[in-house]
Amino acid sequence: MAPRNLINIERVGKDYGKGPVLADVSLGVAEGERIGIIGRNGGGKSTLMRIMSGREDADSGRVTQGNDVRVGLLAQVDDFAADATVRSAVLGTRQEHEWAGDAQVRDVLNGILGGHGDELLDRPIAPMSGGERRRVALARLLTTELDVLLLDEPTNHLDVEAIAWLAGHLKARRSLAIVVVTHDRWFLDEICERMWEVIGGTVEDYEGGYSAYVLAKAERSRQASAEDSRRRNLLRKELAWLRRGAPARTSKPKFRVDAANDLIQGEPPPRDNIELLGFAGARLGKTVWELHDADLTLGDRALLKHVSWNVGPGDRIGIVGVNGAGKTSLVRLLLGEIRPMAGKLVTGKTVKPAYLSQHLEELDPTWRLLESVERIAQRVDLGKGRELTASQLCEKLGFGPDAQWTPVGDLSGGERRRLQLTRLLMAGPNVLVLDEPTNDFDVETLSALEDLLDGFAGTMLTISHDRYFLERVCERFVGLLGDGHVRDLPGGIDEYLRLRDHSLTTAASATKPKPKPAAVDERALKKEVQRLERQMDRIEERIAKLHAEMAEHASDYARIAELDGALRGLHDEKAGLEEQWLEAMEALG
Repeated sequence: MAPRNLINIERVGKDYGKGPVLADVSLGVAEGERIGIIGRNGGGKSTLMRIMSGREDADSGRVTQGNDVRVGLLAQVDDFAADATVRSAVLGTRQEHEWAGDAQVRDVLNGILGGHGDELLDRPIAPMSGGERRRVALARLLTTELDVLLLDEPTNHLDVEAIAWLAGHLKARRSLAIVVVTHDRWFLDEICERMWEVIGGTVEDYEGGYSAYVLAKAERSRQASAEDSRRRNLLRKELAWLRRGAPARTSKPKFRVDAANDLIQGEPPPRDNIELLGFAGARLGKTVWELHDADLTLGDRALLKHVSWNVGPGDRIGIVGVNGAGKTSLVRLLLGEIRPMAGKLVTGKTVKPAYLSQHLEELDPTWRLLESVERIAQRVDLGKGRELTASQLCEKLGFGPDAQWTPVGDLSGGERRRLQLTRLLMAGPNVLVLDEPTNDFDVETLSALEDLLDGFAGTMLTISHDRYFLERVCERFVGLLGDGHVRDLPGGIDEYLRLRDHSLTTAASATKPKPKPAAVDERALKKEVQRLERQMDRIEERIAKLHAEMAEHASDYARIAELDGALRGLHDEKAGLEEQWLEAMEALG
């Protein structure tokens, strides 16, 4: 029996006055389908989702839903009532015995919100951060009986563990149709069986997840001689990586893989590690950073305990860990921004680092984008006789010739982050430290960034929740689990998730002389850890907003002073929460 058709859109068009965002688009969603939507930022992905949900009308064409089809949309802007609590938003009028006896509801509350106690459920939503509100909105949808779930950037504000949980939860609900817009390519691969690419007002349909999309796109590119050569080369490179480095990802494509393999015949690996290591060694010498028996404390709590760790020339290291464990503090220690309380740090004499922090750099809003890059340098040397002009580097990171004349003050948050990275690269560093570099980037820009980083011959340390990006650009992984150690992860992100799960399970099931009181205490401590992690997430968002506001009022010195005071207060508050988090983790063992 064929799956029931749930949503149809026929010859739909939408135009906001600057040319069609969607033009003559016809698509359908059937029962149990898993569809991922990708495309450039501003290209029409969210518009398509709103039209499918019925929240926005199309200018032309028709949208129909089957009889009694229940559709839920996770939009980028929530719609909670001013007096809503977590309980009223997520559980509605359901009595406790109803939802508490439902394993799926309990699983969602634990997986997304970190628990289901009265303290959490009775929290008002109004003062919550954007990330917390988004988690509540997601929990509300996942605890509602739906036929179609439309998710617009569901992994925003989720860490690696929560993203893995969400993927597993959605995979288990086979009758639910899911349409998802996200730049998280690992998530697309985990749950999607079809891909829609929104491009030039049209939607191109591909079978399989993201990896299958790359393979199919490469084959189409091979057959279309008029395809832009730069995009073709990027696809070939990513295709080669997917086929060589992650063959399990290609198990579901429903097209001729042999033809795609012909395309990459003779394609070299994304990086020649021996060549990169030799070049980096020439620029960096034999030493980048060495930590010897180093301690780092916050207040009277240890973030790092007797850590000895080497970062060498040409290393490409991904750093993962729980909030508050000290990932950012570790890289700031290496950069010399903070000092170890014991032990020592050795820095190579030729190290020239560049640090992409989570906070946006303050720039003169009247500068043109290209001008702000050329103020750093006119050209950047890539080694072996290769170089890029400022304009060429801007173009590689998604700023076309017209966009390069945009005033800095008119850029979006994602564009400012790309500009920040562009300026760092123009300085010609030999060590890159990237803290959440993929925030607000679309899939196409991420591919271009990965291609650019493939050619970077220095050392690179990356902190990110974007699992695909980490696995794509890094070759070694370390984890911080909150025990004061920097742990090598030969098994990569999968090993980190296993260790983290084992750590929480062990803490929750540890036996005590008085089993019942101990179990109660452990449950309470675990909930306290999760509560503190949510509070730290909220403060990080407020800090980011203050930095954006400071950039907006760069010429108002009185306002800048006021914002700077608020910023220092938030950093102090975060330090206090991190201390409480460490105490709770220590009590858990």
